[in-house]
Amino acid sequence: MKKFAKFWKAANFRLKFGLIVTLIFFIIGFVVYYVPHVNPFTFNTYPNKLGASAEHWLGTTSMGQDVVWLLIEAIHNSLVIGLIVAFLGTVVGVFVGLLSGFAGGLLDRVLMIVTDTFVVIPSLPILIMMTSMALSIKERDFIHTAKFSGESTVQIVVTEILPYALTWSLSNFMNATLSAIGSESSLAVLGLSPGNLVSLGNMIQWARSYNAIFNKQYLWIGAPIVATVILFVGLFLLITGYNDYLSMKRGR
Repeated sequence: MKKFAKFWKAANFRLKFGLIVTLIFFIIGFVVYYVPHVNPFTFNTYPNKLGASAEHWLGTTSMGQDVVWLLIEAIHNSLVIGLIVAFLGTVVGVFVGLLSGFAGGLLDRVLMIVTDTFVVIPSLPILIMMTSMALSIKERDFIHTAKFSGESTVQIVVTEILPYALTWSLSNFMNATLSAIGSESSLAVLGLSPGNLVSLGNMIQWARSYNAIFNKQYLWIGAPIVATVILFVGLFLLITGYNDYLSMKRGR
């Protein structure tokens, strides 16, 4: 608790604001989401095209779906997609970058060829950064001590070098989450996302397809747009604020 209080006191406004906004979305997507409710994807659960009311805060869609629960489902799925892609990209980027930079030689070339083949994983910047860091650390005394004690290359990378990369990895993870959510939303709006996936992008696409604007169902199409913008702003402020916080700490 004292560490958090110290962190909060030293954090800049952008980091605090971004953290609060992101936390709210995570509460909606991973706490409120699990409150018992009717499957929001099911058609004709409620009367169609209802306006906002005490029972349906954001009204219902043309297919008789509750907009609030549809939005909560969309936030949950978009966050899950972003977190999974970011986790895989960061793990691959950090581990492969550190391992190739530390081992060098043939393994370095093979790993770089493999990662170049799968450039769709958003890990190239972190690969380059981790490789450079591993090269600078590999000649330090504690690394030589670990080698002489019989630790394998993988053990050295995980136990000796990885802790130095955790702060950079967290920053990359947040950035990759933002990129993944943005990419999925863009594809969904273009109609290139799975039709049965309730995501923020798909929710916007469905509202467009059913002429929500012409039918004056502004809450249906407006809710996912506003939620997406706020989520993007929150994550962006969290990332930039965290990077500034790290720079401030290094400057001390």
